[in-house]
Amino acid sequence: MNKKAFIFDLDGVIVDTAKYHFLAWQKIAAELGIEFTPEHNEHLKGVSRVRSLDLILELGKIEASQADKDRWLVQKNEDYLSYLVHMNYSEILPGVMPVLQYLKEQNQAIALGSASKNARPILEKTGIMEYFDVIIDGNDVSNAKPDPEVFLQAARKLGIANEQSIVFEDSVAGVQAANIAGMTSVGIGEHNILHEAQYTFKDFTYMDLSFIESLIKK
Repeated sequence: MNKKAFIFDLDGVIVDTAKYHFLAWQKIAAELGIEFTPEHNEHLKGVSRVRSLDLILELGKIEASQADKDRWLVQKNEDYLSYLVHMNYSEILPGVMPVLQYLKEQNQAIALGSASKNARPILEKTGIMEYFDVIIDGNDVSNAKPDPEVFLQAARKLGIANEQSIVFEDSVAGVQAANIAGMTSVGIGEHNILHEAQYTFKDFTYMDLSFIESLIKK
């Protein structure tokens, strides 16, 4: 059987930590007098923490010193981590586990490719670390998506060619990164937002295992 690389983003794909990012950013935005909505948060998906803060400051037309930015970045991460303390297996999004289990049964290579610097603790808290052969997170890369660095590293560590790699992403930047890398892109979310993906599913419950089988055989 063909051995492919299946690379998963974390936030919004495996677990819904996007809601915690939103709450943490919203708190900082409120302190700065900036209205920060779920619609605004869509633009931060797959984007680094530093760039996310810049986008929020641009939204409020606020100029800030590097010292202030550094302080807000630390505050945001501390708030975010406080939400993660109580994470457990129940936080895994519906339909994800059957896919991971099927890929393991089929002896496929599985990697995490996430901008999150907290990916490992999240995988540990949810109890699914063992499913991943390789983990590439925000601590391992210097370029944020849509730069494909995180996915290229994952495929290289798995020893599998880019064209034999499949990426599951919920962000526009992530889909673009997969496409730039020459990988198969599978969007998890709304098709009208992720229309650049080669395939889109509202979530994993809409994805039949026969689809995964077809990707393996492709």
